[in-house]
Amino acid sequence: MLMLVACKKDGAIVTTTGGTAGALTVSASTLVLSKNNLTDTTKVINFSFTQPSFGFSSAITNTLQIDAPGDNWASPKSVNLPVRVLKTGYSTADFNLLLLKLNLPTGVASSIMVRVMSTVSAGMNPIYTNVATINATPFALTSFLYVPGAYQGWNPATADSLLSATSNGIYTGIINFTAGNLEFKINPAKNWNDSYGYDANGNVKENASNGSNFKSPAAGLYWVTLNLNTSTITYVAVTKYYSLIGDATVNGWSGDTDMKYNNGTTSWTVVAPLTASGAFKVRLNHDWGTSYGYLANPDGMTLTSANGGNIKVAADGNYMVTFQPIFDATGNTTATANYSVVKQ
Repeated sequence: MLMLVACKKDGAIVTTTGGTAGALTVSASTLVLSKNNLTDTTKVINFSFTQPSFGFSSAITNTLQIDAPGDNWASPKSVNLPVRVLKTGYSTADFNLLLLKLNLPTGVASSIMVRVMSTVSAGMNPIYTNVATINATPFALTSFLYVPGAYQGWNPATADSLLSATSNGIYTGIINFTAGNLEFKINPAKNWNDSYGYDANGNVKENASNGSNFKSPAAGLYWVTLNLNTSTITYVAVTKYYSLIGDATVNGWSGDTDMKYNNGTTSWTVVAPLTASGAFKVRLNHDWGTSYGYLANPDGMTLTSANGGNIKVAADGNYMVTFQPIFDATGNTTATANYSVVKQ
């Protein structure tokens, strides 16, 4: 019988219904994180557990899993622990980052679940500790990546950025790729010390500064999304963009002065020379179908697309024009927008 078992063909799945789960304990059931402690390395929460038993001697892999209750462990954030290490702890920065990856709201308490999953092989069912519940309050943490590329001369110091409003590993932003200048990299800082690019297998990877460049599908404005959780990059053509037009601008009423989207906000800006002898409007997609101008009674901060008046400046000079569409509850732009015109 022993020989028959030993000669069983490869690929047979071994399972077990036995084993004793470990017991998890948590140092705090309520945790309010503060951005003031972002650089403090003190552990604000600690997890410890007893070693589980599968009924036989084997190397056990333990994984700390954290999830929101509504997810029902469908996609927990998992942290592999070193072999025979039965405890771990997190500083404010590290635990806040884990909470943000769960897409929890910031500034308010949310319930999270924590457990430890233990396995000995891919063919055997894992066993789990008890589930601990924590009321945790994360804080917002905006982070940036930078996009040097051919469209701007491969200069990290002046590159556009991608933004993650909650540092959840998903970075987005609008980049204006010019004709023939579609390749780029994505850098954690405004230098060439490190980059994201394609590795030899075509996968998105950090420290790929010598690998292949990313490449936009075509010239024009694109929403670029780098998802570090899935190691993917995607592109969506921008369908709404804004520009100045009028005889106060260098292009007159026959040409547009394009505005630039400020990643991380909903505003568009441009610094352009304007003359007091003329006027201008802000229009959508280089088309007169939607254009914004003064209210009937100008208030200095609101424009309207409902037959608005031409916008004037008091004196010749370079001006920063900021245009911020106002959105309704469904995410569509309304007939009004905020604006400012500031001489530089």
